[in-house]
Amino acid sequence: MALLEIRNLKKHFPVGGGFLGRGAETVKAVDGVTLSVEDGETLGLVGESGCGKSTLGRCIIRLIEPSDGQIVFDGQDVTALDADDMRVLRRRMQIIFQDPYASLNPRMRVGEIVGEGMQIHKLAKGGELRDRVMQLLARVGLREEHFDRYPHEFSGGQRQRIGVARALAVNAQFIVADEAVSALDVSIQAQILNLLQDLQEEFKLTYFFISHDLRVVEHISDRVAVMYLGKLVEIAPAEAIYANAQHPYTRALLSAAPLPDPSRKTERMVLQGDVPSPINPPSGCSFHPRCPFAEKICSEVEPALVRDGDHSVACHVFGPGATVGRAAETV
Repeated sequence: MALLEIRNLKKHFPVGGGFLGRGAETVKAVDGVTLSVEDGETLGLVGESGCGKSTLGRCIIRLIEPSDGQIVFDGQDVTALDADDMRVLRRRMQIIFQDPYASLNPRMRVGEIVGEGMQIHKLAKGGELRDRVMQLLARVGLREEHFDRYPHEFSGGQRQRIGVARALAVNAQFIVADEAVSALDVSIQAQILNLLQDLQEEFKLTYFFISHDLRVVEHISDRVAVMYLGKLVEIAPAEAIYANAQHPYTRALLSAAPLPDPSRKTERMVLQGDVPSPINPPSGCSFHPRCPFAEKICSEVEPALVRDGDHSVACHVFGPGATVGRAAETV
């Protein structure tokens, strides 16, 4: 059963322009995304920096207001809620931010940071509040004496643990993890990923895990969605993405990711040119100027995201929607 459904979601930002925004251009950060997340699963969202991943994650919980489209969470239309109803819903939808240095208020002690949500939603107060915060800190690997310390007294990994505790404090069901480990050392990344997996099993959580690192996503995700220039180009179970990626962009990302086994060799697929501007994206398939397999139709017609079983691909050349007769090669 789908806990979250995203239907043709768009977020366009006006930039530049003169008086009253006249002549302003539009950045199409998220441009028609349709996606579902099942209850209890981890959906990984990957793509290059600037492709719209974080904007999509923040639109889901309405930290950023969508320009168009619909977000349905557990049967409730999130995009139609007023501020009061949205505040109630946020008990069930939380976010772990990318930067553990910037996401914590430096003037608040750890106990206050983790307990703030409980106070706002009137879940606990006084001694009960302190006890519940202590339990959460212990559960994420922090100690009792950390309760009265300030964020600057912690390492990056410890700060991210505080962020995880804060997300859990209001009994959240769905968590957006926005590049939650990208600012950490590799060894600390593994610790946080293992912690998130343990917490998911214990608290029956659903994750929307955003990352630019395909190997991190492989470790934690049940399904993987690949995003390019505001659009989804491939969605499949994690094992299918890593064993038989179809879209050329997905294959290029995989070929660039380092392998932990030095005996395994992959042929690097080098993309030409830079990512096009989201202000003026290319016609047809937005990836076609960089794609080594592009055909004439790719520059003329935007490919639909076509599904075959549990694997969806938006490509004229590869996958179930292919119109020019190629078969994808395994990366």
